[in-house]
Amino acid sequence: MDRLKGQAALVTGASSGIGKATAIALAREGAKVVVNHPVAVTAKDADAVVNEINNDGGTAIALQADVSKENEVQAMFAEMVKQFGTIDVLVNNAGLQRDAAFKDMTLEQWKFVLDVNLTGQFLCAREAVREFLRRGFQPYSKSLGKIICMSSVHEVIPWAGHVNYAASKGGVMLFMKSIAQELAPMKIRVNSIGPGAIKTPINRSAWESPEALKSLLTLIPYERVGEPSDIGNAAVWLASDESEYVTGTTLFVDGGMTLYPGFATGG
Repeated sequence: MDRLKGQAALVTGASSGIGKATAIALAREGAKVVVNHPVAVTAKDADAVVNEINNDGGTAIALQADVSKENEVQAMFAEMVKQFGTIDVLVNNAGLQRDAAFKDMTLEQWKFVLDVNLTGQFLCAREAVREFLRRGFQPYSKSLGKIICMSSVHEVIPWAGHVNYAASKGGVMLFMKSIAQELAPMKIRVNSIGPGAIKTPINRSAWESPEALKSLLTLIPYERVGEPSDIGNAAVWLASDESEYVTGTTLFVDGGMTLYPGFATGG
């Protein structure tokens, strides 16, 4: 349980759901973890994650920052470096939805989702890379730094009624690949995780009732809805030296959703 011993990790949007599970999983492998949350009202949830990690023998702190705002991101990184010395692992997890039919979607809804889901990943990744290069190599990792972008099966599966979200995740895919290509010679690894249907508060209506669950399972060949810990476990592997030769790829953790199950019987 020490694959990330001595390393410092930042997980954005970590006060609940996938981010929470990822922060806990990284901490259990020895990483010191920053639990990021966006606004004051999420501080209580972030503190609860920190307490869970610390009570389990790990080390964590909570830092508030809206990842779509450059000054807040830079202040968060400065505080992380002050408290933990550096950053070794960035998990760009913060993301949200503002759904609407395309004809009714407002510019505000479009920009809000793109600002958090895509621009937020750019701002955090840029600050992480700057710190990796300033710090240099450390003996506890074969890579100079690791960035994990939280994408979605919707980086490849179109999603009517969620155009802003799907566009943001399609953007994450080529953002990740492009910086992975640029940064690989520096031994900075960049990958994505593409979750499918995961039991989180953001999509509770899709799995909470028996009727909704039955409908959802028609999209999942493995015939179960994912748990946040499934994503946390994948993040640990991508952050560790076990994946040292992996960069520029999306690891889909989706029970086979990207296999287009509608074609299992010929379409």
